Amino acid sequence: MKILALDSTAHTSSVAILDDERLVALYTVNTDNTHSETLLPMIKSALLASDISIDEIDAFAASNGPGSFTGVRIGAATLKGLAFARDVKCVEVSTIEALSRNLDGVDGIVCPIMNARRGQVYTGAFKGKKRLINDTCMLLCDLIPVLEEYNEKIYFVGDGYELIENANIKNKCETPELMRYQNAYSVGIVAYEKIKNEEYTNDIDFRVNYLRKPQAEREREERLEKEGKL
Repeated sequence: MKILALDSTAHTSSVAILDDERLVALYTVNTDNTHSETLLPMIKSALLASDISIDEIDAFAASNGPGSFTGVRIGAATLKGLAFARDVKCVEVSTIEALSRNLDGVDGIVCPIMNARRGQVYTGAFKGKKRLINDTCMLLCDLIPVLEEYNEKIYFVGDGYELIENANIKNKCETPELMRYQNAYSVGIVAYEKIKNEEYTNDIDFRVNYLRKPQAEREREERLEKEGKL
């Protein structure tokens, strides 16, 4: 089964092609260009270099959040456009779960952490493939004591890595920079497992998961609450 996987939920853009679990191609950039500028050319290059046509793809997968609201939407829209009018499987993959798979095989807890601004992070925690903390948005200062209760080695991944890099966290272990960023191969691995469990949808029903409301909507509600209109 050939899978085309995408991740555009943070600063990094990543595209991967898998044949079942085998990595065929991986194209990742971490620049100031927007995902709308980079994602489609990357897909085209990955397919061309792999000598695979878009019609040979059996399933499309994308990180469906959490993450940058714009990035999540671009990834979902790209998947929907590629899958439109094709009878192919579409797989929704949690950004948090995919990030955790960057460190498959490590002895300890993997904690993806994404900068959600205002002192908050999108996060979760895994021991191997077992979830310890469901995807959530919380204050970083509240997350640290929760993790330390496990009394195990803790590895962090994600664009929020710099937030904890110099923090005094018990049992924190360093993650190599190459393994910290969003990786479409990890998205594809999760997608392949979901497909085997028949956990997939189609381009029409593919949904995103922001975990919280957009900033503009939150600020509007805060303003209305202060004005006593909520």
